[in-house]
Amino acid sequence: MGDSNTQEIIKEYILLNQNQIYRLAFSYVHNKDDALDIVQESIYKAMAGKRSLHKSDSVRPWLYRIVVNTALDFLRRKKREAVPHEDILLRGESAADDRYEDIDLKRALDSLPDMYRSVVVLRYFEDLTLEEIAGILNENLSTVKTRLYKSLKLLRVEMSEAE
Repeated sequence: MGDSNTQEIIKEYILLNQNQIYRLAFSYVHNKDDALDIVQESIYKAMAGKRSLHKSDSVRPWLYRIVVNTALDFLRRKKREAVPHEDILLRGESAADDRYEDIDLKRALDSLPDMYRSVVVLRYFEDLTLEEIAGILNENLSTVKTRLYKSLKLLRVEMSEAE
C-alpha cells in the first residue's frame, strides 16, 4: 500500500467514525477536553505511523489500538501528576455526551483495572469481536477471553454491592 493511499484510507476512516473514536477515548478519561486531546494525539500517531498499517490489516482495530494505548499513557501520566483531590473533582464532571449514563455501571467500570476495563469497553460498548480486541490490545485470544470473564465477574460483585 502506498503512503498517500494509506493516508487517504486512514483519513476517510477517521472522518466517517470520529464519534466512535471520541467515545472510545472518553470512556477512559470521562472528560471532554482530555478525550479530544487523546483523539488528536492518536490521529497524529496514526498519520506518523501509517507504514505500520499493512494491506491485510483493518483500519478499525489498528486505529483503536492507537487510541487505547494513547488513553492508557495519558492516564498513567495523569496518575503521576495527580494531586490527592483532583480525582474527586474529575469524577464530578458532567458526562452529558457520554452514552454510558448509568452511574452505577460507570463507577463499577471505573473500579476495574485498565486491562479489564479495556476488554469490557471494546467488547460491549464498541461491539468488537474478541479477535479484534486481541489485536487491539496485542494479547492472545485466550488472555482476552480470560480477562473478559474476570471483568464480568468483578462487575457483578461491584454492581451487587452498589444495590
